[in-house]
Amino acid sequence: MSSIRIGAPLSHLNRRQLLQSTGCGFGSLALSALASADARAAAALAGPHHAPRAKTVIFLFMAGGVSQVDSFDHKPLLDQRDGESLEFADARTIAHGEKGTKARVMKSLWPFRPRGETGKQTSELFPEMSQHVDDLCFLHGMHTEGVAHGPATIFLHTGTTTQIRPSMGSWVSYGLGNANENLPAFVSLLPSSGNGGPRNYGSAFLPAVHQGTAIGRAGIPAAEASFRFLGNPARTAAAQQTQFDLVQSLNRAQLAARPSADTNLEAVIESYELAWRMQQFAPDVLDLSGETAETLALYGIGEKATDGYGRQCLMARRLAEAGVRFIQVNYTDNSNNPAWDQHTDMPKHATHAKAVDRPIAGLLADLKQRGLLEDTLVWWGGEFGRNPYAQSNGTGRDHNPDGFTVWLAGGGVKAGFSHGRTDEFGHMAIEGRTHMHDLHATVLHLLGLDHERLTYRHAGRDFRLTDVAGRVIREILA
Repeated sequence: MSSIRIGAPLSHLNRRQLLQSTGCGFGSLALSALASADARAAAALAGPHHAPRAKTVIFLFMAGGVSQVDSFDHKPLLDQRDGESLEFADARTIAHGEKGTKARVMKSLWPFRPRGETGKQTSELFPEMSQHVDDLCFLHGMHTEGVAHGPATIFLHTGTTTQIRPSMGSWVSYGLGNANENLPAFVSLLPSSGNGGPRNYGSAFLPAVHQGTAIGRAGIPAAEASFRFLGNPARTAAAQQTQFDLVQSLNRAQLAARPSADTNLEAVIESYELAWRMQQFAPDVLDLSGETAETLALYGIGEKATDGYGRQCLMARRLAEAGVRFIQVNYTDNSNNPAWDQHTDMPKHATHAKAVDRPIAGLLADLKQRGLLEDTLVWWGGEFGRNPYAQSNGTGRDHNPDGFTVWLAGGGVKAGFSHGRTDEFGHMAIEGRTHMHDLHATVLHLLGLDHERLTYRHAGRDFRLTDVAGRVIREILA
């Protein structure tokens, strides 16, 4: 199916062909979504269930799983017993019907030391982020579903490992609607096509207006990432306006002829209105040229190692300022693989850490100095962590969904706080155990949404992000 831009010549298209052919273009990004009898009902649901603490979520997705014992979960016993061969109840071997695996304990490759007024122990892997520990809320008792990247990544984003369900950003869009009528409520920066791909920002059975708008894709420079299909240089703005008005007048005439029988058409009209407004306002949001030299340097923009992710983080701040409610800031390597997946080469963690450490620290500092951190929730983490022993007695670590760390900042969580604990090796969550469903419930709560009430009826039953589980982690609420 071909795509056209709003403002393209109409001489060879009848009205039906026009609506069909725009299905792949940005001009009807929300077309298939709003072209649903449920669309108006969804819009009527928009609004918080209780007073929100956060207006926006910036999710810094570290694809592949950062090693918690090499970053933020200090385990002195790993140093003491480094090189010993011990039995571990490994999730992968258990999944294959075995009791566990015998492996060599491997200490952290980066030394830990206390930071900030809280004295939080963090490693030299993330020296820039570590300067902000007094603003961070660490969840050390995380555990999740899925032992492979695909299922675990999909679970992180949608709350299921196998079924087609809406992503978290889509649930937020559905629950709260747009804060800025000229922009989508949900944006995904440079998403990967692997390990769930579009499902990680898809709307599934929710009206597709709630699907995340992808800006760029993994593997292309962040400097080239932009909203697609917004302009049409072949026609003047006046000509495009004339054509847009014509198309909308035809739609409205048909709607007036049968107002009760064609809710889909009303949805189409609304989708074109959003696309038209975005043509006028969206490009400026991603234009970094007006930022000061000091701000660009804060994010590491202009330096080879940090330019890419620095641009993404600065775009995220600008999108948050503009009212986008949920922003995924994806980090994958140029081959579209999970960047942090070091099965045989843990020192490679340092390369990826250098790419994201300064930009993320810059984002935190920028949000704080602008007063935005108070109502912006920053969420950092991957789909799982990594094991505290050497995989196959080599120099890497395997996946660990049973105990890992994420952190939150701003948006109503306690600052300089740590919740939960893994065992002495950093392998299994044993205190303050926090399932991914619990984290989902908590993020929704901070946005003013009750995860048990945020439901959508589909195929004869009510669905929600947290399925039939999840609890708000009230211990971390400020």
